[in-house]
Amino acid sequence: MSTGTLVLPRECLVTLIPEGQATVLRAGETISVTQALGGTVTVVTESGRLARVSVQDAEELGLTSSAGAEEPSAGSGAPGESGNPSAHAPFDYDQVVEAMKTVFDPEIPVNVVDLGLVYGCEVLEADNGGKRLEIKMSMTAPGCGMGDVLAYDLQSRVLAVPGVSEVDVELVWDPPWDPSRLTDAGRLELGFY
Repeated sequence: MSTGTLVLPRECLVTLIPEGQATVLRAGETISVTQALGGTVTVVTESGRLARVSVQDAEELGLTSSAGAEEPSAGSGAPGESGNPSAHAPFDYDQVVEAMKTVFDPEIPVNVVDLGLVYGCEVLEADNGGKRLEIKMSMTAPGCGMGDVLAYDLQSRVLAVPGVSEVDVELVWDPPWDPSRLTDAGRLELGFY
């Protein structure tokens, strides 16, 4: 995995943080990696903007390794749709939690579980015999445009867990997130002790 500064050898698709808008960085532009966690990479652009590099571009540019978290496969469908070939495998909720912990806030080096953004995860029986998970999550600020991006990341990672056939992630704003929702691990990572 590459860290530090990189001159882009080709165009690169990124999502601007915090607004969540997709844009393309030009070949020859210099970026600096600020965070590479859970298979995603956050960079600072030449103009000083924070951006998240697409998973495919991050891997192709050597910013992540193929051993990192994977982008959802083409068969995974839209959020909420069935797409896990192992949907009828034995279900283990601990694997769901571990999958959720592979999704990181692009600005804060803490996963969404330890950051306290996952408000609830209800496990239901799906019509096809697998499990349907209904997850409620929030963002650290209501105006953050990364909500849909992180909700999709969470949905795709959980959908890959054996025994899970459907996942619905709902963004909620009540109660508003505050630092008291951090887990002990999140507090430790951020130095809040």
